[in-house]
Amino acid sequence: MSHPIPGLSLTPPTWPHCGHGSAPEDPVGCRGIHVPGNTACLAHLADADRDTYLAGLTPGTDIDHRGTPFTEPLLSALLASLCDPATPHPSFGSAWFESATFTGTAGFESATFTGSAWFGSATFMGTAGFESVTFGADARFGSATFMGTAWFELATFTDYAGFESATFMGTAWFELATFTDYAGFESATFMGTAGFESATFTSDARFSLATFTGEARFRSVTFTGTAWFGAATFTGDAEFESATFTDYAWFESATFTGDAIFRSVTFTEAAGFGSVTFMGTAGFESATFTGDAIFRSATFTGTAWFWSATFTGNAGFWSTTFISDAMFGSAIFERAASIGPLVCAGRVRLSGAVFGGPVTLLLAARRVECRRTRWSATAELRLRYATVDFAHAVFEYPLTIAAEPSPFVLADGQPVPDGILAGAPDAARVRVVSLRGVDAAHLVLADVDLSGCLFAGTVHLDQLRLEGACSFDTAPSRTAWRHGHPVRFTDRRTLAEEHHWRASQPEAIPGWNVAVFSAGHVGPAQLAPVYRALRKSFEDSKNEPGAADFYYGEMEMRRHDREGTTRTERGLLHGYWALSGYGLRASRALYWLAATMLATVVLLMGFGIAQDSPKQEATGTVPAGGGKVTFEIDKADPQNPKGDRFNGERFEKALNVTLNSVVFRSSGQDLTTTGTYIEMTSRLTEPILLGLAVLAIRNRVKR
Repeated sequence: MSHPIPGLSLTPPTWPHCGHGSAPEDPVGCRGIHVPGNTACLAHLADADRDTYLAGLTPGTDIDHRGTPFTEPLLSALLASLCDPATPHPSFGSAWFESATFTGTAGFESATFTGSAWFGSATFMGTAGFESVTFGADARFGSATFMGTAWFELATFTDYAGFESATFMGTAWFELATFTDYAGFESATFMGTAGFESATFTSDARFSLATFTGEARFRSVTFTGTAWFGAATFTGDAEFESATFTDYAWFESATFTGDAIFRSVTFTEAAGFGSVTFMGTAGFESATFTGDAIFRSATFTGTAWFWSATFTGNAGFWSTTFISDAMFGSAIFERAASIGPLVCAGRVRLSGAVFGGPVTLLLAARRVECRRTRWSATAELRLRYATVDFAHAVFEYPLTIAAEPSPFVLADGQPVPDGILAGAPDAARVRVVSLRGVDAAHLVLADVDLSGCLFAGTVHLDQLRLEGACSFDTAPSRTAWRHGHPVRFTDRRTLAEEHHWRASQPEAIPGWNVAVFSAGHVGPAQLAPVYRALRKSFEDSKNEPGAADFYYGEMEMRRHDREGTTRTERGLLHGYWALSGYGLRASRALYWLAATMLATVVLLMGFGIAQDSPKQEATGTVPAGGGKVTFEIDKADPQNPKGDRFNGERFEKALNVTLNSVVFRSSGQDLTTTGTYIEMTSRLTEPILLGLAVLAIRNRVKR
């Protein structure tokens, strides 16, 4: 709906002016229009003629006092002559006051304008009182200047209300005013407080290009028609708390220098905040967006509060920039197909939010909090730079958290600039810090950093799917001294909770990270099942080498668990760890094999190899009367070595025995009794160590 704006100005008027009160700077003189039947305006009319004119007025009379300078007594006399004895309040037909000047208080309270009311370019030097006024036809205040307070409380604008380019130098009060038809405030300037609390705009309300230097109060306002605030400037706070926009609400390119308060506002149709600049706090707590919420290319310099907001339509935050935090806690997104891509230099807080339909979130932010967030359909989070807290989130369908290495791109192919995050860590490293309390049966993680992630308390962790290059923390690679002997941890994937637990031990080795976010009191008893579940997850995905590290972690936790592991079992685990690193450290098993073989060789050379090879001896008895001779062939017992035991010949024999023992064979060498037991022990231990080494190699290369 459009209405013509009055074409009146302060240029010499087209009506005949009275010419009184001429001054050097105003050669034209008084601009007031002549009173009918006279040659002067009402202000410069002779007293007798003025009294005659006023006495002839009746309620509802049309009056024309364009350009007339009104003092407070003169206006009071005019209003008194138009008072309806039944009310008693002034009643006008059509009233022309364009370019008129009101000195002092202009009190039109409770007046009724049955015809058009023309106040274009009028100047109110004092208070302008239009409380409870009823405008039955057009009310035109275009380019008017209100130097004092402008009171329009409880005013009723039945037809067009035009305040285009009006200037309110003091406070402008429109509380409880009713605008039944079009309300035009384009390019208006509100230098003081603009109070529109509980006003009702039944038709379109246009505040485009308006400037609000002071507070703009629109609390509990009802906009039944379209509300236009495009390119408006709010220098002070703008308060729209509990307002209702039944039709479209357009704020495109508006600037809010102070706080913008839209708490508990209802937007029934689309709400357009495209390219809006919020320099202060933007408060949309408990707001309801029944139609689409369009924040494309908007900039939030202060904190943006969407706490408990409801988005029934699309939540359009394409290329939106948040310099501070974006708070969407407990918000409801009923059918948002896509949110973002948006850029946030602070936190994007979605804790407690509910997503009712399939959704894709494209977020470039320092931190994304999704604690207790509920996803009722499939969802995908594509992130840049972000540190993600997903503790106790609930999702009933597949959900993917993936790192986005390249800048996001809009539908038109334009990249979304994220320069405000230039100081953040590598964009390709999206860090997940907690999955506690999550049912991971439907969770997919792709190319994310899990080095600081807390897993204790995660349900169905064995069904977690890890895609791409998902990284974990590692054990410290440095060698440290403890109790006089070196201690070194071999490289393997570790959980953040293990870092925290080991670093908190009394004799912790440097290198374990104690600064783990909210690790809590988690020990080996809680971590062993976590390692076991992750091992199964890797095994199910046919990643045996990856599963090996988590098997090692599981065994480590069992070895250190003094609650659920018996002393005997811990002893066996200590031996298994020392000999071969739970069948995963081939170098350790080979070391022990070499040491055992060396010990076997030394022992055999010293005690096991006989002095000389025993010779066979034949003994027999010849019968006296002749006949068959019987011989018994025997071998002498091997003699313990004497003299030089460590020579080349004995070394060769000992090595032969040892090598045969490794493959569980007998060498056939003549051994002393001690040597026999040494060989038996060697044939038992060395094949086991060899097997452990082979097993460790297989576990590292198996697919």
